[in-house]
Amino acid sequence: MIESPDRTPLPRDFFDRPVLEVAPDLLGRTLVRRSEAGTIELRLTEVEAYAGEIDPGSHAFRGRTARNGVMFGPPGHAYVYFTYGMWHCLNLVCGPEGTASGILLRAGRIRVGEELAFKRRLSARSSKELAKGPARLATALDIDRTLDGADVCSDGNGAPEPLTVLTGTPPARDQVRNGPRTGVGGEGATHPWRYWIDGDPTVSPYRAHSPRRRAT
Repeated sequence: MIESPDRTPLPRDFFDRPVLEVAPDLLGRTLVRRSEAGTIELRLTEVEAYAGEIDPGSHAFRGRTARNGVMFGPPGHAYVYFTYGMWHCLNLVCGPEGTASGILLRAGRIRVGEELAFKRRLSARSSKELAKGPARLATALDIDRTLDGADVCSDGNGAPEPLTVLTGTPPARDQVRNGPRTGVGGEGATHPWRYWIDGDPTVSPYRAHSPRRRAT
């Protein structure tokens, strides 16, 4: 059976580009999360770019640690971190190996597995709230540190990977908006590196800097 073009996994070289090229190009792509409980698929509607050791807002700004090591590895892998002692957040590593660039997945519209997502997100009042924000997205998809380093560029051989990014349906260029990153202060506060699909109700609200937060 021939795979539909929008169901094709993104290749490694898609992620092996500068972070500011990859980030807006992720909008509209399909993120697939497979687990024993079932499969969830969502269309990415909001992301944020972080430029590694040259970006004060990045976890990698001060160099490699045990926590952020995946960011310095090859592109096309998941970087998962735990924040505030409560929430996980999912990022995708991009750029050449060693650059530590990453993209925080901030929001998405669930297309498959909505019932399972509601079981995990009991406080969600509607479908648009299920993955509206990075912590909500990770909770709905059951993302935790066990997925840190997961390869999202499945080649279709062997057992299915727990995370895969498919070609999906990117928005028209005039539907893509960008602006300052949420909660980032200091030197990187005004970088317009948050990207979203204009008018999509799953996009999270902008929030100014909180001294406790550093994104990815």
